[in-house]
Amino acid sequence: MAIAICPGSFDPVTNGHLDIIHRASRLFEKVIVLVIINPDKTPLFTSEERVEMIRRSIDLPNVEVDSYRGLLADYVKRSGATVIVKGLRAVTDFEYEFQMALINKKLAPFAETMFLTTDASNMYLSSSVVRQVGSFGGDISPFVPEQIREQIAGRLKSL
Repeated sequence: MAIAICPGSFDPVTNGHLDIIHRASRLFEKVIVLVIINPDKTPLFTSEERVEMIRRSIDLPNVEVDSYRGLLADYVKRSGATVIVKGLRAVTDFEYEFQMALINKKLAPFAETMFLTTDASNMYLSSSVVRQVGSFGGDISPFVPEQIREQIAGRLKSL
């Protein structure tokens, strides 16, 4: 069974993230959406909140959600995954993601990294954009799943 991991911070999850997850779910028997906990960042939402928001946004039988603090390569080994799926918006994403793919290949040589280009409608979209627009009271409804929109907007208004 082919298992893929879609890692990210998902702070918060966006429609662009969901597009990549949905597409990966059609390519692999099992997809694990992995909220990576980066100790160098101060997230807007806790890892538990991010996991819960992703679960509320996705209703796909072959997709599960988890969180992990540590090296992605270690989680890949532990989960039995053989593919890491990353979304690319632009060339600037590619440079960083390519470097990470090479590092992960060294640490987990059995796993391949697959890049999926984002849908053109999401090329500009990032969690940072959502946080910025929402923190100034802008409408985030075109950018995030309807199921979690109020939760995100409420947190951003409190900043």
